[in-house]
Amino acid sequence: MTDSPRILSIEDEADIRKFLRTTLATHNMTVVEAETGKEGLQKAVLQTPDVILLDLGLPDMDGMDIIRQVREWGRTPIIVLSARGQEADKVEALELGADDYLTKPFSAAELIARIKVALRNRNQPQGDAPFVYNHDSLIIDTAARRIRLDGEDIHLTPIEYKLLTVLARNSGKVLTHGALLSEVWGKHNSENQTYLRIHTQHLREKLKDDALNPRFIVTEPGIGYRLKP
Repeated sequence: MTDSPRILSIEDEADIRKFLRTTLATHNMTVVEAETGKEGLQKAVLQTPDVILLDLGLPDMDGMDIIRQVREWGRTPIIVLSARGQEADKVEALELGADDYLTKPFSAAELIARIKVALRNRNQPQGDAPFVYNHDSLIIDTAARRIRLDGEDIHLTPIEYKLLTVLARNSGKVLTHGALLSEVWGKHNSENQTYLRIHTQHLREKLKDDALNPRFIVTEPGIGYRLKP
């Protein structure tokens, strides 16, 4: 990644393109713009962006198809910016491979925060490479297979450990119920949300985390969970 991240904005509304252009330039980000899905796909290949900002309601094609096509050949982070606020749309976009979802209208500060998370995750080791997560006195060291909170070791079951490390590896990113179930329990359990709810509750208890005022694990109602970055 260069000093000036390249952000591809696929958006047909001129006012929003102007807002994105101004906001991102203020934060030393280079903006590449596309007004249609076809143009966006071309620039996604030719311009090698660091992050894609994608509107779902484009004039020539549905944004869901763009996510699907990009994921056939690349892992560039995709943040959906859409007026569609229904849970079903969010779940579909995330399960197709989008990394995040912001419902219009949104603030400049929130957008920049989500882009920074996407850029950080883009440069994290992939697969099972060891990593260290450190946030608010919670340290997850996968090389040492050690979890520490407020200076004390936390003992987790294998399932709790797997769940926490999957969330940590994708910190700041919303993971759907189905994605977490597939990662932790296998694809054959991708519909059994009871497993996920119970183990997330146990994990929160061990981390002294409050679901209503989360220190670490944030619930995205009807969608899934994310770990604070």
